[in-house]
Order: sequence, then structure tokens, then C-alpha cells
Amino acid sequence: METFDAHYSSMRATIIKCLPGADMELIDRAVDYAQNKHRSQKRKDGSPYIIHPLAVAQIVAEMGLDADAILGALLHDCIEDTDASYEDVEKLFGQTVAQLVEGVTKLTRANFSSSEQAQMENLRKMFMAMSKDIRVVLIKIADRLHNMRTMQYQTPEKQVLKCRETMDIYAPLAHRLGMQKIKWELEDIALRYLNPGDYDRIMTYLNVHKEQDEAFMRTIQSKITDRLAAVGIHSTVYGRIKHVYSIYRKMNTQGKTLDELYDVYAFRVIVDTIPDCYNVLGHIHDLFNLVPGRFKDYISTPKPNMYQSLHTTVIGTQGIPFEVQIRTWDMHETAEYGIAAHWKYKQGVGAGDEKDFEWVRRLLESQQDADADEYIQSLKIDMFDDEVFVFTPKGRIVSLPAGSTPIDFAYAIHSGVGNSMIGAKVNNRIVGIDTTLNNGDIVEVLTSKAAKGPSRDWLSICQSNQARTKIRQWFKKEKREENVIHGRSSFEAEMKRNALPLSITIDPELGPQLLRKLAFDNWEDMYAAIGYGGLTATKAVGRIRDDINKALKVQASEKLQVNPLKTNPDKESVKQNRHAVNGVIVEDIDSCMIKFAKCCAPVPGDAIIGFITKGFGVSVHRCDCPNTANREHPVQAARWVPVRWANQDSQPFETVLELECITRDGLLLDVAQTMTTARVRMKELTGKDMPGGRSVFTVKFEVKDVAELDAIRNKLLNIPDIISSRRGQN
Repeated sequence: METFDAHYSSMRATIIKCLPGADMELIDRAVDYAQNKHRSQKRKDGSPYIIHPLAVAQIVAEMGLDADAILGALLHDCIEDTDASYEDVEKLFGQTVAQLVEGVTKLTRANFSSSEQAQMENLRKMFMAMSKDIRVVLIKIADRLHNMRTMQYQTPEKQVLKCRETMDIYAPLAHRLGMQKIKWELEDIALRYLNPGDYDRIMTYLNVHKEQDEAFMRTIQSKITDRLAAVGIHSTVYGRIKHVYSIYRKMNTQGKTLDELYDVYAFRVIVDTIPDCYNVLGHIHDLFNLVPGRFKDYISTPKPNMYQSLHTTVIGTQGIPFEVQIRTWDMHETAEYGIAAHWKYKQGVGAGDEKDFEWVRRLLESQQDADADEYIQSLKIDMFDDEVFVFTPKGRIVSLPAGSTPIDFAYAIHSGVGNSMIGAKVNNRIVGIDTTLNNGDIVEVLTSKAAKGPSRDWLSICQSNQARTKIRQWFKKEKREENVIHGRSSFEAEMKRNALPLSITIDPELGPQLLRKLAFDNWEDMYAAIGYGGLTATKAVGRIRDDINKALKVQASEKLQVNPLKTNPDKESVKQNRHAVNGVIVEDIDSCMIKFAKCCAPVPGDAIIGFITKGFGVSVHRCDCPNTANREHPVQAARWVPVRWANQDSQPFETVLELECITRDGLLLDVAQTMTTARVRMKELTGKDMPGGRSVFTVKFEVKDVAELDAIRNKLLNIPDIISSRRGQN
């Protein structure tokens, strides 16, 4: 079992080494505070919980972050898992530390209707936190790294769940932040639990060939070191076998066995200056045979995650290919720890340079109109896949996901350029807009003021999330009616494919329930979302398929129960003695529960009809209610029943009037006085200003019948500046 003393000593030594000026007394106070708060908690292996915050703080120190980040790591679970409050942490350790702890806490608190939505929302919160203070996310990555290191204590189900989440979110995020060392470790541990067979085979192979590999690397390392020393270039040279997941990925993408795998060895040459990098490159190409097409210059063209190095693949005298990476020490720090390396040179900077986080802003924007599943998949392209670097005609470098087209390039320049695009030139030759761009291409977008905007086909051609988002935004804004038509057609086709009735969209009870499941206010908005690409018809139908089938079964059983009542042999005698409930008689059904539909709020004197609900008796609607328009449809017909008002004095009925008015002072008071003079019991009176100097007042009150309602309506319409009235929803 792991001990507190061992972890505490290790963490302390790392902080002193990586952050010599740290206030160790303050850090010790934070350790004592966290230990006290977590004193009753244990890890899965039975060790004290405090070991986890100590390990996370050590990882944060190894990243080179500042003292506030280390304190935040030590306290990162206190607000979430103990009785500690934000105010407590702020009082003892300062506002910055409290904000870091609260930021990490917020990243883990969410409840959602689907795993995809949960994942998308967690990503959104992570990007928001990143744009405010990158240290929040760096602490979260350190937290996940230690949890992965102790994954053996979790259940098999939890191991698979956490490892998939790591591969979907944390490893790509570490990559995008340039933290290659942490990314590799996360990937290797995740592979061990997600695909143990392949992991074990690769490890066995590497262990069997370990001595042979080490001998080869010593030979190459010595050869490079001797040459550079002879020409007076100060350098550090070392070799390594590429990490397990990298080998696994190469095997799968290239369809090769381990013996056939190309480029498994990698050597790093670290020098003092950028000119030395290019000098070393010349000597490497003189010592070994260059593999054509395998040279990349990430020094003159850095990756978006700030990574810089020269990469070249060569073949030695033994006929074995290997990669050589050449970089300066500053570049090496950035390659290992990415954005975190900045704290070694810019202590106390929280948010980073604006240009460093432009990609964060783009990822936040791209969430606005995306379906959760599609967003997560496209995010992996934007965050994880290799980039392609192309140039504008003026020489500006544009980074795009591998496989991008001129459409992606156009929208990377500006949404206006993409929306007015009519063609493209690559290397001064006209090409199709679906042409795949390659590194070094010079791309020119051809535009026209007469362009009609993007085509829907572009959504399936472009590769970047940024381009898809901007295309959807254009369709959402410019083509609402077309979107509705296109979306309705796609939705209805998918419903037919699943043998589901289209009438569910007009069912007054089931329709609203399905809309809530889909997170839309009305069907037209949902059709529009499908039309502009924010949601797929397949996904929409998939979310409500089970609810529809369940409702159809209930309707079928209710139809069998209701129909026998409609064949009563002594119908007239029953009709005479029918029992009224809430002032309403339901034909053919005696003494059932009655409720008045809030959508139309009927009162005595209105023509009415009843709808048999599931478990709530009969819902009474006005015959002119929009929700009754399709009552003749075969699927619903059995649930609509005739009802009538009872011939008796009954209790007052609630109703609602909406008054459209010209805005003026005192008008609300005039309405209230009119209602009081009419001796009407008013339940609610509210007003809302509208554009154009208009207002809408909503009055909820009680009446005995529709005649009294009409009389009150006429009195209200006689008030100056009240233009019109209509029945509202209760």
C-alpha cells in the first residue's frame, strides 16, 4: 500500500527542483488542510485519499507550473468531495487558488440525458475554463493522468469507461496543448485496458528484441554524437523506441505486422540555436541515406500546438529506417509539456497569448449548432489528426486538418469568403472544390458577389469543424423556410423507414412529450435544425422511436377498452342519468376524471370536445383549439369523445385573455380597475413591453360562462389604447 510519507517526500523534492523559489511553508499548509479535509476518505486500494492530491501536485510541478497551480492541485477535490467551501479556500490561500479549485470542480459536475450530450457539455466547460485560465485544464489533465496510473484498482467496467473517455478527450487535449509526454503515457495506459491482447503482444515483442534494439540505438547515437562533436556543434543525442500506442496505430493504419513496421526508432538531437538545427540536418543527411518525402520542417512552420522540430527519416548502413528529430532546448521543453512550458519563462501568466488560444474560440463556436455525436467525432479531427499547412497567395500560412479541401481553406480565411466562393485555384491551376490539399499548396479562393451561398453538399465535402459550423450558420440564418421543407422531408422519410406514423407530430399529448425529448419548442424548429445540419433525421427519430412505439401500444389497448362503451343498448336512459364531473358530461362514459386543457381554457358556452389521456381521464378542449384540428386522423379518432356542459350552476372557471395595447403609463392600472368594477375575481395580471411601442397584458380570471367572458372582454376593449384581445393559455 502506498504511504503518505513517500508521496509527500517525492512531491516536495520535485517542487524544490522544478520551482526553487516556491513558498514551501504555504504548500505544507495546503497539504495539512487537504489531509484534514480528506481524513475519512480512502482510495480504491485502501490507501489514504490525500495520496491522490499529492501525486497530482507533483505532476503539476513536473509540468513547470507556478505555486498557485500546485496549491490548486493539492486542493482540487476539497470543494467537490468535502465540506470545504470556496470562501474557506479563498481566505486561506487567496482568490487565484480558490478560482482554480472551483474551476476544476465545475468540470466534473453535470447531469445530462445522454452520454453524448454529457461529453459535449463537459468539453464546452473545459474550453471555457481553458480560455479563462489554462491552468484549470492542466490540473485536470494531471488529475486524469494519476487516475490512469492507478487504473488497476478500478472495476473492469470502470476501466473501459475511463480509458475510452481518456482516448476521446484527454489524450487529444494533451496533444492539442502540445504535451506529448503526457499524451503518450495516457494513450499507452488506455490501450493496455481497451485492447490488452495487442498491448501484450507489442510489449512482448519489444522485450524480446530489447538488447538488439538498444545495441542498434547505441551505434546510431554514437555515430551522430561523434560527427557533431567533430564539427564543434554542442548537442545532446538520445534514441528511443516509439511508444506502444504509436506502434499499435501504425500497425492498424498501415496493415503491417511488427516485423514489417517502418520507422519504429526515433532519435532526438537537441542543440542550442536554430542555425545549429539546420546544420545538424545537413550532417544527418550526409551520414545516412534520406528517405524521400519524409522531411518536415516544423521550425519555420510550427504546429498549432506550438510544436517545433525538424523531422527527417533516414536509413542506416544496416538497412533499418529511423526518424531523427532536431530541436533547440526551448523547443524540447515545449514539445514535452506544451503550453505548460511557458510557466518556466512567463511565471504567473494565466490565460496565455490570445493567438495561442484562437483554436479554443473556434471549438467553442463550433458547438453552437452541432449535434452531440457529430461534434465529438469532428472534434477528434480538429484536435487529434495531423495537420496540413497551405499558403495564401500573399504567403500567409494556414493550418487545416489533414484531408481538407478549398472549402475548408475559404472558411478558415473568413466566413464571408466561404459564403461567396464559386471556385478555387491550387498552385495557380483551377481545381474542383473537393480537391484534397497537400502541404505547401498555394490556395486562392475565387469569389463572386452574385454567389448564392454554400451548397448543402459542402457539408459532406469539408473536413474541418470550423467550416461545417459556418455553413450551418449560413443556412440557419438565410434559408429558414428551405430548411424546414428539407428537414421535414428528411424526417418523414426516416419515420417511414422505421414504420412509424407521421401523426405523432399532431398528437396533443404525445407531440409535446416528444419535443421535450428532442429539446425543441415546436416541430418547425426541429425540421429547421435538420435542414441546416444541426441534427440528423436518423438521430432525431432514434431518440423518440421507443416513446412512439410505447405510446402506440397504449393507444391500441385503450381503444379496445373504450369501444365497448360506445355500444350501450340503453343509451338514451344512460344519457339522461349521466353524472357530471366539474360541470362536464362525457358521452358514453360515466363518472370519469375531467381536466380542462390549458392550451385553450374552455368555459361553459364554448363548443367542446374530450380527449382520452393516459392515466388522467378526459382532457376537455374547445372545438376551435389548434390541438383538435386532426381529431379525424385514424390513429387518434378512438381517443376523441363527445362531451357537453351540464345543465346546472357550476363553479367558476379559470380563463385567460391576452390584450394587445399601445404602450402608455397607467394602462395596467386601468385594466385592474375595470376588472374590479365588473366584480370579477382576478387571479393574475402581467404585462410585457414589445417592439414598436406595443405591450401585451395577460389577465387570468374566473367566469361562470362564455357570456360573462364576452361581457368582460367588451369592457376591456373599451379602455383607451387597448387594440385587441384573444383567448390565451391557462
